[in-house]
Amino acid sequence: MQHTDIGFGSTLTSEGCHFRLYGPDILTLEVVLFDKEGIAIACHRLERQANDHWTVFIRGIGENTGYAFLVTTATDLSAQWLLDPHAHRVQQQPAPDRTSDLVTAPEWIAYTTCHDFDWQGCERPAIAPEKTVLCEVHVKGYTKANPDLPANLRGTYSGLCHPVTLAHFRQSGITSLQLMPIAAKADETHLAAKSLTNFWGYNPIAWSAPDQRFASADPVRECKTMIRTLHAHGIEVILDVVYNHTAEEGDGGPVFHFKALDNQSYLKDEQGQFKNYTGCGNTLDVSHPPMLQAILQSLRSWVLNYQVDGFRFDLAATLGRNHDHFSSDSAFFAAIRNDPVLSRVKLIAEPWDIGPDGYQSGAFPAGWHECNDQFRDNWRSFWLHDAPASAVAPHLLGSQPQFPAQNWPQKYSINYLCYHDGFTLQDLVSFNDRHNHANGENNCDGHPDNRSNNQGTEGLAATTAVQNRREKQKRNLMTSLLFSLGIPHLLGADLHSHSQQGNNNAYCQDNDTNWVNWALSREEYKFRNWLQSLIQHRQTVMPAIMRAMTDKTSAPATISWMTPTGTPMDDQNWAGRQPFSCLIQADDNNALLYLLNPDDYPVRFRLPSSLHSWTCLVDTAEDQLAARNIHQSDCLVRPVSMVILIPAS
Repeated sequence: MQHTDIGFGSTLTSEGCHFRLYGPDILTLEVVLFDKEGIAIACHRLERQANDHWTVFIRGIGENTGYAFLVTTATDLSAQWLLDPHAHRVQQQPAPDRTSDLVTAPEWIAYTTCHDFDWQGCERPAIAPEKTVLCEVHVKGYTKANPDLPANLRGTYSGLCHPVTLAHFRQSGITSLQLMPIAAKADETHLAAKSLTNFWGYNPIAWSAPDQRFASADPVRECKTMIRTLHAHGIEVILDVVYNHTAEEGDGGPVFHFKALDNQSYLKDEQGQFKNYTGCGNTLDVSHPPMLQAILQSLRSWVLNYQVDGFRFDLAATLGRNHDHFSSDSAFFAAIRNDPVLSRVKLIAEPWDIGPDGYQSGAFPAGWHECNDQFRDNWRSFWLHDAPASAVAPHLLGSQPQFPAQNWPQKYSINYLCYHDGFTLQDLVSFNDRHNHANGENNCDGHPDNRSNNQGTEGLAATTAVQNRREKQKRNLMTSLLFSLGIPHLLGADLHSHSQQGNNNAYCQDNDTNWVNWALSREEYKFRNWLQSLIQHRQTVMPAIMRAMTDKTSAPATISWMTPTGTPMDDQNWAGRQPFSCLIQADDNNALLYLLNPDDYPVRFRLPSSLHSWTCLVDTAEDQLAARNIHQSDCLVRPVSMVILIPAS
């Protein structure tokens, strides 16, 4: 059995199990053990230590022993059940018989966990940042509707690493899967009242426990097997983690653990009410040392016990908060920087929350990549509306006002056009308005500023002309994403042209809205093949360009911005939505020429004379990628499309 330091929660040894909780607000604490049928079989009292840690060691306990905590507090002298917030495996129990006032069983039970596992010598892929292609998927949503998977594996960890799924990822050129939350979650009260569920999982109840709903058997072992298999095929695993709030909601919400154990875990106002800087009812105080310790313990568990390659932190501005202010020198960031385990994995921040001082794009410390919403908004506005060239030019070059090239590769922009929240790529070109009625919130939820364009018809049904415009805009958007400097982030559903029927906030839809479509139409299949080829082209060109931008041993890359006639762009050119070109030249072998034409008529671009011949790598007016050499001094770019050229070999 693996020997580890005794942290919070339960820690198994060869002799038994240590239990430890931090609980300054409680009067008594007992751990109740359960058999396989969920029947209580023993009760042990924990002793309070001088530092408000409650501890007990119980001999003879092995793995998979069920347990829950029973506490009394000064505000509620009657005993109440608590779930171990640090548990490594949890399971929700059937609703207890409530025919009397006495609740005889807890809603949630944790299980003692042994983390011994045969990793078969498999090492982490360690993909370089410039070669990283992120793909965001939901474990259940991505595999549930795949008819090529065995029925019992659809929607599971095993389904995500099945040979059928692996072949798809490898063919697509995906290097890194970013998994939407796999930690155990609870449904919000308002969803339970509407018989809905938190499908996305951004409502954590136990940070370190793989969610049972994605397992065909033991979630701990199955999750590790998934990661081991993905690593064996060269694919990294990035976890989307939620350490900004817990499932205990706000004032009057449920009590699962921290509310009773340590009420100072949450930010409060002057009246003692929960501050809601996350939109989920509560906000964790990560400057509170016990809370910081609990989060770091959870992160280390995922890296050491599951071998994950990194984390994407939901609403990460909360992690740098000292109440109403954000600091990149916060205790959390310092702890990550100084931790020999956590400092070596990929770190991605969603650089905002909804509280004061909550938008911190570009302000995170070195070693942290950041999701770039300005990249998303400006490229959408350029292709789908009327944004000028000046709106997208900085993002083509890595959004350097926010993410300067001298900080690469330690700090890149995470470029994205579609995420789990918001429209999918297909819906972005098919709907002008959100259609969220199924969420039961009168279509008032979800972001109203989508910068989408249905190309003339609302909804998926459309004429051939409208469908052709949609497909071309999808190609424009994906080419802009994959050939901009930075780390590209793809929504896995977009490889399938999946539609959520215009729902831009499908967090509570455990159905075909979120279950990615694998039965592709002819057009959808053609687009998937095109996008897979585009990713492969990206991988042959962009890493060298990105390295050249930061190579301090040679002359820096040169950047030239030109009008179609070949003259330098001036202020008047930048102010309008008009065609332009950009040449990045590192050396004779590494150059990239972008020709962008957002107009409704064709434009002929004069090509730079520094290179005598070019190869057209991408032409978004074409629905197939076929490289062709260009020997003449100009290049025609058709309406509302873009062309990417590289030096002819």
